[in-house]
Amino acid sequence: MLDIKFLRTNPEVVKENIRKKFQDEKLPLVDEVIEMDQQFRDAKTRCDYLRSQRNTISKQIGGLMAKGQKEEAEAAKAQVTAMADELAALEVKEDELAAEIRKRMLVIPNIIDPTVPIGKDDSENVELEKFGEPVVPDFEVPYHVDIMERLHGIDLDSARKTSGNGFYYLCGDIARLHSAILSYARDFMIDRGFTYYIPPFMIRSNVVTGVMSFAEMENMMYKIEGEDLYLIGTSEHSMIGKFIDTILDEDKLPQTLTSYSPCFRKEVGAHGIEERGVYRIHQFEKQEMIVVCKPEESPMWYEKLWNNTVDFFRSLDIPVRTLECCSGDLADLKVKSLDVEAWSPRQKKYFEVGSCSNLGDAQARRLGIRIRSKEKGNYFAHTLNNTVVAPPRMLIAFLENNLQADGSVRIPQPLQMYMGGKTAITE
Repeated sequence: MLDIKFLRTNPEVVKENIRKKFQDEKLPLVDEVIEMDQQFRDAKTRCDYLRSQRNTISKQIGGLMAKGQKEEAEAAKAQVTAMADELAALEVKEDELAAEIRKRMLVIPNIIDPTVPIGKDDSENVELEKFGEPVVPDFEVPYHVDIMERLHGIDLDSARKTSGNGFYYLCGDIARLHSAILSYARDFMIDRGFTYYIPPFMIRSNVVTGVMSFAEMENMMYKIEGEDLYLIGTSEHSMIGKFIDTILDEDKLPQTLTSYSPCFRKEVGAHGIEERGVYRIHQFEKQEMIVVCKPEESPMWYEKLWNNTVDFFRSLDIPVRTLECCSGDLADLKVKSLDVEAWSPRQKKYFEVGSCSNLGDAQARRLGIRIRSKEKGNYFAHTLNNTVVAPPRMLIAFLENNLQADGSVRIPQPLQMYMGGKTAITE
């Protein structure tokens, strides 16, 4: 959410930012906010005046009564009553205006970084760099579900009976591999100085609206019927929510956290749920990284975060590339975002396995996450998040890139200790 003072003094900058994100339908919101903000400030000024006058006149009533000036005292009482009535009406108006202003401010997109490429959708994202050499083996690489089924590692039919499309049973060495990847990711991030967390898997609505836009919420979140709780779509939601309405001392920053959680997503939209596969599903697990820091440090942490993901995948011999997300592909709260994509030997192209985002002070402003400074006073923090790894999607890249000609799957050295010393998965 933008600072209303910024919007008030820079309306054309805000409008131009909306145009860059190809959301012209939101342009009228800027003028509506400015008009309502003026009404709100006028009402507040009038309220302050009425309170001051009411207090002054109220003090005079006792003196008038003491002097025997009963008529004057009664007139003063009537004046105070009228002021109280007007004040009550204005306070209601203030509350209504504040709610309407916030409603609009929550859907006006954050100001994107000047380096973000302008484009309408993900087809116009810009490749930045490749890491590792993409290899296409001289044997056919089967579909990932076929690899898993041959290794007795997945049961989609049973999951379809119990839960529907978008769910799965993993079993045997494939299930163990899934857990091994997450355990390795946990230790990988701890070794880089991040504090490990397992957060709540449900959060309240005020946290949901604090961490994401309404469009994301509608398309992603599962609501718990009859309760003010939602299943998290990523541990970022509850980890950023952990700091709601807190003031952090500068010397306690940055907060660098890594968290494990299951993730639950509706996956409403153009892509939909796969009939047979684990790329886009309703339930998965993920290791995440989260940073809360001073504003001047967020660009540096943004670079560090996505590099962590690249280093993780390269440690498992999986080629990856980075893509700069264009303006039209950025969620409304994001200042800048980068996707990490892994190489698919079967498809002979890259596919998304993680996303790194700098949200500036948008989440902090919504959730009241501030920093205490003796020199500058209290100010809003910056928040960032990035995927370390999200199996089973990562399993697709892992299985395809480590598949051997005989149908076995090689286990890279970093994972072997988590797989009981196994060097390969075989039928």
